[in-house]
Parts: sequence; C-alpha cells; structure tokens
Amino acid sequence: MASNENAELEDLIRNSLGNQPAATAIEPDAEAEGGGLDLATLVMVVRKSLPWMLLFVLLGLLASWTYLRYTKPVYRSSSILKIDEKQEAGSLGLGANIAGGESGLTLNKLSGEVELIKSNLIYRQLRDSLELDVNYYAQGTVLESELYKTSPFHVEYVIADPSLYGIRFNVQFVDKNRFTLSYALRGEEFAGEYTVGTSIAKPGISLTLTVNPQGGTDIIGGKYHFVINNNGAINQYIDQNLTVEIINPDASTIGISFADHNPRKAQDIVNRIDTVYLVEKLAKNSLGQQQTLQYLDEQLEVTRDSLQKAELALQRFVKANKTYDVKSDVGTLTGKLDEQEKERLALQQRLDLLNGVSRLVQREQLTRDENTTVEQSIPGLVTLQDPVLTQQINELNMAQQDLRRVLRSNTEATEAVQQRKAAVEYAQRNVQDALQQSLRVVRDQMAVINQQRGQFNAALQVLPQRETELARLRRPFELFEKTYLMLMDKKVEFSIAKAGTTPDFQILSPASAPLEPISPVRMIVYAIGLAGGIVLGLGLVAVRYFMHNTITSSRELENNCIAPVLGIIPTYDKEKLAVSKLIVDKNPKSAISESIRSIRTNLEFMASSKKKRLISITSTVSGEGKTFVAVNLGGIIALSEQRVVILDLDMRKPKVNLAFGAENIKGISTILIERHSWEECIQHTSIPTLDFISAGPTPPNPSELILSPKFDELLANLHQQYDVIMIDTPPVGLVTDGILIMRKADLPIYIVRANYSKKAFLKNINKLIRTNGFTRLATILNDAQASGMYGYGYGYGYGQGYGQGYYEEVQPKLSVWRRLRQRFA
Repeated sequence: MASNENAELEDLIRNSLGNQPAATAIEPDAEAEGGGLDLATLVMVVRKSLPWMLLFVLLGLLASWTYLRYTKPVYRSSSILKIDEKQEAGSLGLGANIAGGESGLTLNKLSGEVELIKSNLIYRQLRDSLELDVNYYAQGTVLESELYKTSPFHVEYVIADPSLYGIRFNVQFVDKNRFTLSYALRGEEFAGEYTVGTSIAKPGISLTLTVNPQGGTDIIGGKYHFVINNNGAINQYIDQNLTVEIINPDASTIGISFADHNPRKAQDIVNRIDTVYLVEKLAKNSLGQQQTLQYLDEQLEVTRDSLQKAELALQRFVKANKTYDVKSDVGTLTGKLDEQEKERLALQQRLDLLNGVSRLVQREQLTRDENTTVEQSIPGLVTLQDPVLTQQINELNMAQQDLRRVLRSNTEATEAVQQRKAAVEYAQRNVQDALQQSLRVVRDQMAVINQQRGQFNAALQVLPQRETELARLRRPFELFEKTYLMLMDKKVEFSIAKAGTTPDFQILSPASAPLEPISPVRMIVYAIGLAGGIVLGLGLVAVRYFMHNTITSSRELENNCIAPVLGIIPTYDKEKLAVSKLIVDKNPKSAISESIRSIRTNLEFMASSKKKRLISITSTVSGEGKTFVAVNLGGIIALSEQRVVILDLDMRKPKVNLAFGAENIKGISTILIERHSWEECIQHTSIPTLDFISAGPTPPNPSELILSPKFDELLANLHQQYDVIMIDTPPVGLVTDGILIMRKADLPIYIVRANYSKKAFLKNINKLIRTNGFTRLATILNDAQASGMYGYGYGYGYGQGYGQGYYEEVQPKLSVWRRLRQRFA
C-alpha cells in the first residue's frame, strides 16, 4: 500500500516538473490555497520592474518630445458670422406682409449659405484676392517653414507646360544680385545661376525672380524653394482645410474656420472668405431684386391691357340693359309683386264683402228689431269703411222699420203704406246702385293689378339671363382689377423693402491669429507618451507576474505550504562553490552561519537536543541545496558539543564525500551488504564531533537496501554513539528512497531553494504531508536574497543590525547602478 502511494507521489512530482496540469488536478485543496492574486509576489515583481517602468516612462516622454520637435504644428483661425437679413420697412408699418421678412433664416437656408461659402464661386474670388498660387518655403535642419508674406523674394511666372505645377523649385542666393535655380522634371535636372530681376526662359515656363526690399543680406547662403499651384490644387487645399458649420440655427450664425501650418495665413484666408462672401451675397441680392422688379413691371402691363378690355365689355352691357345691378332689380320686382298680391287680396276681400252686402240688402228686413243696428246685423260694413254706402243702408233700414210700423196699423192698400213701400224701394235702388258702382271700381282695380303682375313676371323671367351675362363680364373684370392692384401693392412694398434692406452680416467674432496649435497638442502628446510608458511598464509587470513560477520569499513559502518554515539560509556569495562544502567552520561569524544557528535553535523547539535525534534532509529535485544544508547544519550542531554523524543515502548521486573532500570507496552501500562494518566506514572532519559516512559504490537496488533490516540495525548502532544522525536523502521528486527514510526520521526537513524551486513543488509537499502523515515535516528556504528573507523572524533584520561590526565578510563596494538595482530588487 505504501509503495502504491509513493509511486503516485513520484508521478505527481514528475508531472509537475514537466509543467503538466495533472499535479494541480490531483490536489484541489492545495490549488485553492495558492489561487487568486498574490499581492506579495506582485509587489516583489513591481519592485524588480520599477527601473524598467521608469525607463519606459522616460522613453515615452522622449518619444513625445521627439514627435513634437519634428512635427509641423497646425493652427486654426475662425470667425462667426450672423447672416440673416434685416428689414427696415417694418418700421414704416408696411413690412408685415413683405416676403422674406422673417426674423431668422430656416435651417435649410442656412445650409444653403454654408454651401455657398464652400462653393467654387467663393474659391475663385479668394484665389484672385490672395496670392495662393505660389508657396514660398525656407528649408530648416529637419522641417521646412512656409514664408507667407515674409518671403525675401517674389516670383512672376508664365507656365505653358501644366506638368510644372506642383514642382519644387530650389533657390539659393549667391549674393544679393545672383542666385541659383534648380528643379527636376520627368527625371531630368535643370539648374543654373541667374541674375535677380531678369527673365528666365525654360522649357514650358518663364520666370522672373525679384528680391523684396526688406530682404537684407541674411538671405545669402539660405536654402529656399517655391511651388507653383494650379487652380485645382488651390481649390483642393482650401476645401481640405476649410470648415463651415451652423453654430446656432435660431440665431442664424455660421462659423468659418481654416487650418494651416502658418497662423497668419489661416487668419488672412478666414478674413478674406468673410469679405468675399459678403460681396457675393450683396451682388446676389441686388441681382435678385432687379429681376423681381422687372417681372412685376411686365405683369402690370399685361394685366392693365386685360383690365381695360374687361371694363369696355362691362360698359356696353350696362348701356344696353340700363342696369348695373341685376340682383337689386330682382329684389325690386319681387317687392312690387308682394305689394300687388297684398292689394289684390285686399280687393278680393272687399269684393266678397260687397257681394255679401248686396245679398243682405235684398232682404225685406235688415235688422231683427228696432233696437239692433245695421252694423250689428251686417259686420262687413265696418270692414268696407264706406260711409256713403253705410248711410244708404241705414236709410233703407229706417224705411223698412217705418213700413213695418205703418203696416201694424194700416192695410197695404192705404196711402201711407204705399208711400212707405215706395220709399223702401227707392232706398233699395240707391243701395244697389252704390253697391254696383263699388263692385265695378274694385273689379277694375283688380284687372289693373293682374296686368301689372303679368308684366312683373315677364321681367323676372328675363333677369337670370341678364344676371348670368353680367356675372360673366364681371368675373374677368374683378380678377384683372384685383391682380392689378395686388401687383401695384407688391411693387410698392418691394420698392420700400429694397430701399430699407441692409445685409446684416455682422462678424460676431472676427478671425485672429491663433497662438496655440490645434495639433499636436503638447499636453495630450505628453499624456499619450506617459500613458504608453506606464502601459508598457504595467505590461512588463503583468508578463513577469504571470511568468513567475518559482519561490522567491519566505512569505510565498508560508502562504502556499502547510509545513512550517524552520529557517532561511541567505545566499553565499563570498566564493563560487562548484560543489557543496562545509563553510561554517571557516566563517563562524558570517551571516550564513548565524542563519544556520537560528535553524539549530528552532530545531530545539521541535525536537529537544537532550534526546537522540534522527534528522532527514531532502528536496524535490537535485540542485536545491539539501547536501549543503545537511553538511553545514550538521557542522553547526556539532559545534554545540553534540556528536553528529552525516549519512549519505543518495547512493545514486553521492555528494557528501565531495563536501568534505573525501573518497567514496566504501560507505552505506557496502555496510548494508555486510562488506564493511560501520566503524570501518566512519570518516572524520575538521570538527572533532562531526563524522560522516559516504554513500559508497552505487548499488543496483538502493531502495531494497534501505528497506533491509541492516539499515535499521545501522541506525540503532549509530544512535548508541551519536546524539544526532543527519541523513542526506535522495530527492523525493526523482525517486521514492527519500520517503522511506523520512518515515524513520524524528524530524524530516524539506529544502526549497529561492528562485529555483517551482511553486508546484509546494503542492507536492502538501500532498506528501497529507498522504504519509508527516506532521513534523518542516521546510528551509535556501539561497534567499535579502528581499526573500524579509518578513521572517531572523535573517534580514539581524544582518542589518549587526552585519558591519559582527560579520567577518568583507562587503564589496558597489557602484551606483548596482546599489540601485539592489535597492529595487
């Protein structure tokens, strides 16, 4: 069972040495202990990388300075225009309906103004007003600078060959009156020396170079050149560097900006664009107003002729029909017909009343008795309102009443009755005559009314035709009249608006020479350089951190291993050791001797020196310093008056005899096969109480020899003669012999070498403790630097406090660079 566990552990260690992920998969608890961010390791990596981080930051700032030094700055000059038009006609009370009198231009109109500013029309006038066809430059050490309006010379040219546009013409003054001119065209070089002010004829071009009066003598020997640009190149140059944008549509403001390497040139171009745009806008407005007035005059003349024709046709209709308003005639006729109808109804009512009265009059008795009046018996008399007829009927009624009174006392044959009858008849005839005369008058009046009614109806039937004709003639008249008046009003209003319209092109913010470039921005460039250096430094830290897979400090050892740390052994740099040696006897007051004494003291807490002790020392792989620790720890214990024997059980690769400079002819292997006794194999050292037994010749079966009873018998014999048995075991990461020996040891010690042992080895130690129950196993950090010793109880602090007056090592004088490296490390 133990053999299976040991084989499993050996495979685990071998896999970890080969960087296989199986080691971490076997022990999840150990992986959890070592997972996450290791702040101590990160701080250590940062401290080690700090010089490189500072170097990267300095390189980033140096790169930023170089970029700023050899990059031409770009300047931007800008202005703000308010371009809406102001109408003064509104102050006269006539501008309320004038077209174009809005308080501000719409966004579409502002976009149109932007396109006008960026149009070829403005570019052409800009080219004509500024000398942009020739660019003059002065050549510096690295960069060239444009001499805008500061050039010491001026060039006039006539180009016949378009390929000469954009060619660089180099100029160098020999003296104030002579210069050299050179250029290359189609692979051919042209050069010569010429006199200032004379015409230079070359293929495809004619040049005349003149010196400006303020040129001075400093131009002699200077290197200059100029470039002639065509219209397309100038337009492209302006279009690429000009920016026109709407700033505030409500306020009708537009921003114009221009970017160039020369701040004065950028300012002049923006100011010239403002001026050219204003002139162009005024010319455009003036032309539009003239066209509008011309159109109004033409329409007024055409409308005037049409209106005159419509007026003549309407006059002829009025003369022919003697009316101008047919609708009023219809109203008049209708009113008359209504009045006639009322009269006819009244006459018909009178006629009916007269007929009724005529029938009543023929009766012998008009009233019922003498107390009843005629008006009560014949109510229609009141309506007739004819006093003559009413009087005659009353006389007839009185005659009838008188006849009735006489008949009551007389017969009809009497004279009185006959007279009364004659009076009644006479009265009746009078009444009938009056009624007939009234009836004839009423009938005549009705006949007249009916005749007039017919005439009025005939006139009404003719009126719609007249109304239609009048409406047909009035429509064009009113249309032409309204159009003519409207055009007259528009002409007056437009004339007033034209007289009161002033272009409101206020330059709210005129262009000025920029003081600081827009590109490159110094602070941003330096910030980018600084950030780049920091990012590179952090990248270096990250790479170092993720590639850091070795134990560097006691803190890492304590955090990742469950075994206690017995002590730390600093780096021995007094001399370079080819093999492990006993050094504590030669340097008893050195720092390394003091650190091993500290380990000896710590051993007292784990296993008292009053008892016999068996101490095994092993490691994961070869080279971690287990033999060095075993030899020197044994020497320190022996110097404390304890008898110590060191056994070299690494029979495959023995090293203890090399540490003491002895032979390896006989030893453990020959003892276990009973060729020699242990007394014969004991070898003494320079320390009287320190002995050792070498490994002896390498056997073919070391594990079987260790498992033999002879090994236990050897240990029992040595316990009788020595206080401490120190065993140098084989590495447990390579063979399982060391595990077999560790089970017999009172105190197994595991060596971890700083900056050499892998972090995966610590997982293997944890696995070893859990699997075999090595609860007393302790670790020692070997070959630790000062930073690796920091944080442990002894070591670095003790050395700093007493090193200069106590230690015997001669401290070498370090250079500044080595001291800085040591400080950051």
